[in-house]
Order: sequence, then C-alpha cells, then structure tokens
Amino acid sequence: MIFTRQRLEDNEAHTLAPYGLKSRDSKGRAHPEDEHPYRTAFQRDRDRIIHTTAFRRLEYKTQVFVNYEGDYYRTRLTHTLEVAQIGRTVARALGANEDLVEAICLAHDLGHPPFGHSGEVALNKLMAGNNGFDHNKQSLRIVTKLERRFPDFLGLNLTWETREGIVKHETEYDTADASDYDPHLRGHLEAQICNVADELAYTAHDLDDGLRSGLISTAIVDGSGLWEQTKASIGWKGDGLDDLTRHRIIRRLIGLEVTDLVNAASARIEASGAQSALDLQRLNHNVIGWSPEFAAMNRELKTLLYKNMYRHYRVVRMQTKAEKFISDLFNAYVSEPAQLPPSARQRIDDVGLHRAVCDYIAGMTDRFALDEHAKLFDPHERP
Repeated sequence: MIFTRQRLEDNEAHTLAPYGLKSRDSKGRAHPEDEHPYRTAFQRDRDRIIHTTAFRRLEYKTQVFVNYEGDYYRTRLTHTLEVAQIGRTVARALGANEDLVEAICLAHDLGHPPFGHSGEVALNKLMAGNNGFDHNKQSLRIVTKLERRFPDFLGLNLTWETREGIVKHETEYDTADASDYDPHLRGHLEAQICNVADELAYTAHDLDDGLRSGLISTAIVDGSGLWEQTKASIGWKGDGLDDLTRHRIIRRLIGLEVTDLVNAASARIEASGAQSALDLQRLNHNVIGWSPEFAAMNRELKTLLYKNMYRHYRVVRMQTKAEKFISDLFNAYVSEPAQLPPSARQRIDDVGLHRAVCDYIAGMTDRFALDEHAKLFDPHERP
C-alpha cells in the first residue's frame, strides 16, 4: 500500500485541528508545479530546504562558540535541528501541521552570516546606506533568489505558507518585516510555534553549553526560579554537576518548558474560539507562549545568561574579533571587487556592489571567513 499525497492530505483533514494549516489549502507556489505523488506540498518544502547549500553551511556557523573552540558545542546547524525537534513536538500536541512547522524551523536561520549575531551586527552597520542586513530577510533571499536548483526560476519555489513563516519569524532578538506577506495578519499557528521553539532551544542549550564550557557556574543560576524548579523535579541537591546530571537537568528543563507551553497555548486557543487558521492570524495577540509564571522565569534565566555568558569577556573578545573580520572582508571587496570570485562578481550588475559583497560574506562559514581574511591580509598566506 502506498500512502499517496491525496491520502496524506485526507489524513491531515481528519487529524489536524481546525486551525492547523492543511497542505491542500496552500496558496501555492510562485511558479506552478505538478504536485508530487506521495509527498505533500509542505513535505516538499522541508526536503528542498534540507538539500540546500545554505543548510549544509550551518554546520560551520557559530551559535555562541566559534566552531574551532570545540566539537561538543552547538553550531547553527545543531541548534536548527533542535528547534525543529521541539517545534514538531509542540505542533503534534496542538494539532498543528508538523511538516510545515519543521520546514519553517529548518529554514529560520539559513540567512545567518558567520560568527552569529556579531556577524549580523557588523553586516548591518556596513550596509547602513544600502537597506541594511537582517538574517530573516536573508533567509527569504536564500530560498527565493540565491539558491539555484531549477533551470526555469531562482530559489526553491517554496509554498506561500513556508515563506510567510520565514518572513514572520520573531523572537526577542529577531524582528519580522512582513510587508509583502499580509502584514496586517500575525504569523500563522505554525510560524508562532517555530518562533517559541527557537527561543526555548537557544535558552536551554546555551545554558547547557555555558555550564559545560565553564563560562557560567551553578552558583550563577542558583536561586533562579526555573533552575530551582528543574533541580527539585529530578531530586538533585546541587552537589557537584557532572555530565550526566547536567544532561538530566537540561532534558527536564526542556520538558517542563514544553509542557507549560502546550498547556498555556491550548488554553489561549480555546479561549479565542478560533475555528480556522485565519481566525488565529486575525487575533490581536499570539496564542503560542508560556504561562505568566513560566514567562517570568524564562526572562529571569535569559537575563542571567546575558549578563554572565553572552557578555563574558571571552565571548565579547570573540565578538569583537568577529566584527573586525567581517568589516575587513567587506571593505576589501568593496574597494577592489576584482578580489571577489567570479560567481560573486557576476551578481554586481543585478543587485549592486554592496549587496553582492554582503550576500557573499553572509554565505561564508566561520572557517571560510577566517581563511579568506588570512588570504587577503596575511602576506605569508597564499591568495
């Protein structure tokens, strides 16, 4: 027996909540294509994203720690996979479309430049006179313009709903600009799930990496609400933090967060009376989010991480170096475009010199950016 696309779509109609997006109801693609015999439209989106060059490059892009600092710390790729896993769990519990959530989660960081948020800050400053740089917009550029997988059009030709979810990706550190995607409507349920899964993942896993690296200690988080609740739930008294205990704590912390998130979101959805995906988008508030108690505890933990980890002198030193690397590369290429490879140079006529340089740098991995910097500025390095 083959589960055809039609059968999969029928399953969605019977198993998803009324406000979950059904793939057969998609607004479609910018360039019409024949439907696949045994994959839904959102499943095809997910698969196309996974096979991109931009997705593979995430393996060597910074989350907090630059890639060469250790094999065990999160990279932008492992973070993305963890966001997708959390997103699918939440979607399944709430009756949302898991495939659409997964597609958006896998694409949400495609536009990140090397060196994480430091690289983004540097590129945005350098592009101040040329519409700036934002990794959300860059993610959309990648899937609509920069990736070449088809002979007849640029980009991946993703569905409207996946592109809308990418555009309306918002967290505390990310702001959406959805001017071309129904800006009067908030993100659909699946987009909201991706937003909160991202926030949950980086908070929990940055805590994990911070403890493992020694940038933060248990003394720093002792007394905070979420940390104490997690400790109590596994019966740990705080006597020495070995690797196994740390794994137990992070696993339980994520479990507590997801459970509260699902319960709080379910209550908001029920209270809204929404009977369709559009009903949720027309609300004046997001339905996906924690209870007030957990939202306050998350804020407390994020504040501790910011003060003691993201502003740790070792991290700040790397951030400062990263901004210099990006600035040096950008200014070198702009001052002499002949230093760019042919693939980047040929785009100058289409998008302008500064945007072509920006796109080239944004696509670099940490390692490639460091190598390029050495080739341009180290006289002992072969160009």
